Amino acid sequence: MVRLDVSQSSTSLTRAICDIASVSGQETELADAIFDLVDGLDHLEVYRDGDTIVARTNLGRAQRVVIAGHIDTVPINNNVPTRDVEIDGAEYLWGRGTVDMKGGVAVQLKLAAELTDPIVDITWMWYDHEEVDADLNGLTRLSRTRPDLFEGDFAILGEPSNGQVEGGCNGNLRAIVRTEGVRSHSARAWVGENAIHKAAPILTRLAEHRPREIEVEGLVYREGLNAVRISGGVAGNVIPDLCEVEVNFRFAPSRDADEARRFVNDVFAGFDVEVIDLAVGARPGLDAPIAQDFVAAVGAEPRPKYGWTDVARFSALGVPAVNYGPGDPHLAHHDEERVPVAQIEDVERGLRAWLTGA
Repeated sequence: MVRLDVSQSSTSLTRAICDIASVSGQETELADAIFDLVDGLDHLEVYRDGDTIVARTNLGRAQRVVIAGHIDTVPINNNVPTRDVEIDGAEYLWGRGTVDMKGGVAVQLKLAAELTDPIVDITWMWYDHEEVDADLNGLTRLSRTRPDLFEGDFAILGEPSNGQVEGGCNGNLRAIVRTEGVRSHSARAWVGENAIHKAAPILTRLAEHRPREIEVEGLVYREGLNAVRISGGVAGNVIPDLCEVEVNFRFAPSRDADEARRFVNDVFAGFDVEVIDLAVGARPGLDAPIAQDFVAAVGAEPRPKYGWTDVARFSALGVPAVNYGPGDPHLAHHDEERVPVAQIEDVERGLRAWLTGA
């Protein structure tokens, strides 16, 4: 079994865990290594559920913070093993997972091992299956078996945020907008009704839609409504009787689930609309005193998180949560995924300063 060495730098630790392939569904080797590392530390109480590892301090502090990171990646595409690169004079670590989000996980592992006397109690969570269906997500499973582990006054998810603090997150809705017709031979198209042609107004409404920018607790979230997939057609000589347009709606955390549904149904009034996936967002939660102390300690300027992340799970439980990790979100899942070494070091320094009160 691979053994992780937390005496090395967080950058070297990032390299080590990136080189342990852990595509969603194949996290066991990395989970074993993480469990082996933390299970031997006297200051941590360790719990394992499948390939999700939880390690907690129990020092009787007045506040508890949950710090989490997923250990899986999207599929590898000739970008492992990790390597060092230099771009415009800056040092980078290149390879799958460096951004999303093993740089953040490496920082967390190093601090979990080294911080035996933090000023708050800490629950560290490293979980599997984040990059796939939500039902498989390690946090989904853990919330059913050990909901008590999610209790805290504040939560931090190590998602890539360029080393800045990204508060909350947008919600995410997917819907199928359908049109129906009548099949016929394409040589006698007038006998049928073309369902694909009937979908033209759907695309027109999408093309004409102007996304809104909505301020929530001082952060401005940008919404988006887009077609992401179209399916229809039977054969090259058949008029299609069905067309489905899959639409993705990214909505500000000021909207709840019902508001998001109503919005999409209003935009596509007159069409058959089926919502197939919906996850509400998370408000920034930066008005909480503990969140303000965190922002001040790490020296960051809060920004909105446009994508959906697992901070929403904590927000739904009444725990304010932010995203804070090294790496550019634009390079997540990219074949040229790479993280500046300086950002890994800065995030470690920021978290360490806050958790120790330095």
